[in-house]
Amino acid sequence: MSTAETPTQHVDLADHTTLRLGGPARRYVEATTVPALVDAVREADDAGEPVLLLGGGSNLVVADEGFAGTLLKVGNTGWTRDGGLVEVAAGHNWDAFVEGLVAEDVGGLECLSGIPGSVGATPIQNVGAYGCEVAESLVSVDLYDRATRENRTLTAEELGFGYRTSILKGTDAGVVLTVRFNVTEDGLSAPIRYAELARTLGVEIGGRVPVAEAREAVLGLRRGKGMVLDADDHDTWSAGSFFTNPIIGEAQVTKVLAGILDVVGEDVRVPRYPAPGGTKLSAAWLIERAGFAKGHEGPGGRVSLSTKHTLALTNRGKASTADLLALAREVRDGVEARFGVSLHPEPLLINCSL
Repeated sequence: MSTAETPTQHVDLADHTTLRLGGPARRYVEATTVPALVDAVREADDAGEPVLLLGGGSNLVVADEGFAGTLLKVGNTGWTRDGGLVEVAAGHNWDAFVEGLVAEDVGGLECLSGIPGSVGATPIQNVGAYGCEVAESLVSVDLYDRATRENRTLTAEELGFGYRTSILKGTDAGVVLTVRFNVTEDGLSAPIRYAELARTLGVEIGGRVPVAEAREAVLGLRRGKGMVLDADDHDTWSAGSFFTNPIIGEAQVTKVLAGILDVVGEDVRVPRYPAPGGTKLSAAWLIERAGFAKGHEGPGGRVSLSTKHTLALTNRGKASTADLLALAREVRDGVEARFGVSLHPEPLLINCSL
C-alpha cells in the first residue's frame, strides 16, 4: 500500500462534483502529499487500473454509470511565498489561495477570485475570467510524467497555453503536483482589462486598484451570475461555463458574421473580440439569440440553463447526467442550426459525450 490513505470502495462521483452528478467509482483514494500522490498513480498504472484525478470536481461531467477505476483525490495543500514568487500545492483550493494572497496585499490573481476547484486544475485549461488568465502569471508546474515515471518541471512556455487550453488538457499523461506563480507586492491589482469590472470599480481600462477592492468586485459580479458556489442555490450546481467562446478563423469570420447578421439583422451589434488565430464570439450571446433564455429547462425541468447566466447548465436537484447532456445537445444543436457556429464543452466529460 502506498502512503496514500486507505482506499474506500464505491464512492459516488455525485458527492464529489459541483454538478452533484455522476455514478460510482470502483475505488477511491485520497493522497495528501506529493509522494503519496505519485505512489498512488504508479500503483494504479502497474495494476492496469484506470485513474480519474479529482481536484475540486468543478470541471467534471461524469456519466450516470460512473467510473470503472480509481478516483484519486489530489489532496496536497499549502503554499509559500518568496517575494514575488509563490509556490502552491496542486490540491489547494484555488479561491482559498487567492483569498490568502489578497489578505497579504499580494496582487496578480485577484481577478480570478471565486473560481471553484483546485490549484492544480488551473493550468490544465488555462483558467480565465474578467480579463485575466492563469497563463499570464504562471511560472512553472511540477508534474509526474506517467510515461517516463519521473517528476518533471515544465515552464509556462512549455505548457503551450491557448484559450482555455494547454498541452495538459484532454490527456492524463501528466499529473500536476505543484504550481508556481509570479505575483506583485505593491498592494495593487493586475491592470483591469474587462469592461464590466472596470465599470463596477469606477476605473478606466488598464487602471489598477487595491487588491481587496478588485476581489470583492469580482466576487460580487460572479455571485450575480450564480458563479460562486452556494449549496442552497441551484444556479450554482453547475460546472461553470459549459461551453467555451467559439474562435472563428480569419478565413471564415466574414462569412460567419454575415450569416449571423442575416438572422439577427444588420443593425445588431455582434459581440466579437480579437483572439489568436481569429475572432472570438460570445457563446452566451449566441445561445440567447438562438432562443435559449436564462432558465430554459431541459428534460422534466430537472436541469436548466442558470436563471442568472446562460452559459451555465445546472442541476435543479434531481437530475441525471443524461438529463444534463440532453440539454447541452439541445443548446449546441440549436446554435449550430441557427448560426452555423459550433459550440464545444469546456468541462471534462468522463465516460460520456455530446
